[in-house]
Amino acid sequence: MQLTRYTDYSLRVLIYLSALPPMELGHVADIARGYGISRNHVVKVVHNLGRLGYIHTQRGRGGGIRLGKAPGKINLGLVVREVENMLNPVNCEAMECPLLPNCRLYGILCQAVTAYLETLDKYTLADLISEKAVLNQVKQLLPQPA
Repeated sequence: MQLTRYTDYSLRVLIYLSALPPMELGHVADIARGYGISRNHVVKVVHNLGRLGYIHTQRGRGGGIRLGKAPGKINLGLVVREVENMLNPVNCEAMECPLLPNCRLYGILCQAVTAYLETLDKYTLADLISEKAVLNQVKQLLPQPA
């Protein structure tokens, strides 16, 4: 199974924000620059993550974004389920498959997606940044003080 770019960006935003010092605010422009992705994509991702409660957004002068929960409370499987718009592996009816209704492929693929998500359920955002080398690498994306 391949995640959409949107889900990938959502996870990257969470990883970025987890590297910030507590209560420090991140900024869309810095995240976009750090990852080399479109600012517009990051805006959409941030809006959705805020709506879902994963991040806190503060508008206006001096505003920005930060995690809405501790990294250890953000389950990767749940994030993917809530952000990914289509976890259905195939749509057999859409292509009028001549193997219906006896084909077992759909059931097997659904089992695979379930196993994929069950694996993600074992991890949190904290697990992604738990190694010092990884955290240091993420911190390299943060704006450096002048």
